Amino acid sequence: MSKHTLSVLVENKPGVLARIAGLFSRRGFNIDSLAVGPTEHPEISRMTIVVNVEESPLEQVTKQLNKLVEVIKIVELDQASAIDRELVLVKVRADAATRGAVLDAVQLFRAKVVDVAPDAITIQVTGNADKLADFLRVLEPFGIRELVQSGMVAIGRGSRSISERSLRPVPVPAPAAGTAGR
Repeated sequence: MSKHTLSVLVENKPGVLARIAGLFSRRGFNIDSLAVGPTEHPEISRMTIVVNVEESPLEQVTKQLNKLVEVIKIVELDQASAIDRELVLVKVRADAATRGAVLDAVQLFRAKVVDVAPDAITIQVTGNADKLADFLRVLEPFGIRELVQSGMVAIGRGSRSISERSLRPVPVPAPAAGTAGR
C-alpha cells in the first residue's frame, strides 16, 4: 500500500463532506488525513485527502467520486510536484528549570510560542510530516500535556492552479422571483 494525496474541488454545500467520506468508508479505506476549507471562489471548497491504498482501488474510488454531482475536479498530488503542510498546537511542560531548553527547540524549528503559563508553554509549529515528527520527538522528554494536529493541506508547485485546469462552472442559483431590481 502507498499514500496518495488527493486535492478535490467540491461545491460548497452541506453534506458534501459526509458523502465523500462515506464513499471511502464503503470501500473500507481509512482516511489518514482530511482537511477542508474555502478556496478563492466562495462557492467552491477544497478537500485535501490523504489515503493509504493500492493504485487500482484508488482509481475506482476517484471514478466514483467524479460521478458525484458536487465534485468539480480531482487531482492526485505527488510529493515532487506539491507543497504540503500541517499545523500542530502542542502544550508542553515547562517549569523554570526547563523553559530555556523548550524555547531553544522552538527557535530551532522556527515554531512560535502562542501561550505561556507558569508550568507550561503552548507552541504552534507548521511544516511537513517529518518536521513535525522531529519536533515532537525533541519535546517528548519535557512532557507533552496536550496536542492537536490539523490535516495536511497541499498545493501544486508552479504558477498553474487546480482551478485553471478545465474547471467546470458551478451553477449559481437564480434570484428568487420578484426580487430583481430591489
